[in-house]
Amino acid sequence: MRLRRDHGDRTFRNRDEAGRELARLLAARHPELVRNPDVVVLGLARGGVPVAAHIAAALHAPLDAFVIRKLGVPRREELAFGAVASGGEPLISDRTVRDFGLTADEVEAVIDKEQAELLRRESAYRQGRPPTPVDDKIVIVVDDGMATGSSMRVAVDSIRQRVPQQIIVAVGTGPTGTEIPGADEIVCATTPPDFWAVGQSYDDFTQVTDTEVQNLLSTK
Repeated sequence: MRLRRDHGDRTFRNRDEAGRELARLLAARHPELVRNPDVVVLGLARGGVPVAAHIAAALHAPLDAFVIRKLGVPRREELAFGAVASGGEPLISDRTVRDFGLTADEVEAVIDKEQAELLRRESAYRQGRPPTPVDDKIVIVVDDGMATGSSMRVAVDSIRQRVPQQIIVAVGTGPTGTEIPGADEIVCATTPPDFWAVGQSYDDFTQVTDTEVQNLLSTK
């Protein structure tokens, strides 16, 4: 699925406003999603969770966090050779592994480290609650925006492994033409023609904290 330019260029005050606008768009486009027991809303942690909270409230659907961890090249962690997501197998770029001459032991060590951090965050966010099941569900995957779409592609790939009915991607902002294989639909609240970063579409783009995620999930 490719992101089309469905909506114009606008700036949101914050993630809350983006979430309310996405909730409006989803309910208008798909009224059958409201109070549908098959709908599950997942916010990419951390920035996607406040946006997802408004969608979940409007649709009267359960809310959960979805955690993704980048697999960084040892000693050059800003470069990723893959990613690992909640409940999914690690996705690895064999080409990047070859280009940097990474050994199997190095790859395994990074995966183990990031999976441990992923599990720690999930445990902290849910505080003992089990993950929300997504098998045979209509899953709405939410983020405050996507630049390259790489995190969203990892999320969708991981969720698709659990055989949902449908996957709808909902983002606050993003560039047209971004492809998310495996997504059945992409809903984007604003598509700036001169897109260069997610933060350009927000007046307040303050980093979301772990505590904020915990609080949002604990009220659902």
